[in-house]
Amino acid sequence: MALEITDATFDEVVLKSDKPVVVDFWAAWCGPCRMVGPIIDEVSTEYEGKAVIGKVDVDANQEFAAKYGVRNIPTVLVFKDGEIVNRQVGVSPKKVYTDAIDALL
Repeated sequence: MALEITDATFDEVVLKSDKPVVVDFWAAWCGPCRMVGPIIDEVSTEYEGKAVIGKVDVDANQEFAAKYGVRNIPTVLVFKDGEIVNRQVGVSPKKVYTDAIDALL
């Protein structure tokens, strides 16, 4: 399962990570988010120990969604060394996310 990331933990978990980090910005009421969620969970299992895979509920945690210009959900951001290196808006196939991680490993 993907890690639940909040505004309070974002800095430590995402920005200070020494591994690539994939962050799924989502909300419970968002239909397409429910399609991406299981894909993100699969990726989390496959990349355990190699990358950090997490989710941010934008209804409860708006600070970093606003900071990174997340206006549509689902939006998946990939971070390396605290910087965004990839952005996917909407539903994408699993390979899009795994290719983004593989490019950083």
